Amino acid sequence: MRSTLREKAVAICNEKISKKGEGVGLSFYAFFANKNDDPDLLMEAAEWWIKTHKLDHFEKATKIRDMIASGA
Repeated sequence: MRSTLREKAVAICNEKISKKGEGVGLSFYAFFANKNDDPDLLMEAAEWWIKTHKLDHFEKATKIRDMIASGA
């Protein structure tokens, strides 16, 4: 996953956690606007989430943040 996507994803996870608490869940779609303006980046996130890590559609934001921060 490219560094710009990692930084954005961690920031969004932190934002969701601060607003809704440690138990908040999210999907990789949370990292994008409601329109598909960068399909390559969306597919990169989807591949990381689905193919590489075999994650469920919704996962705890803390788990995703920690995975990304650790370089997974």
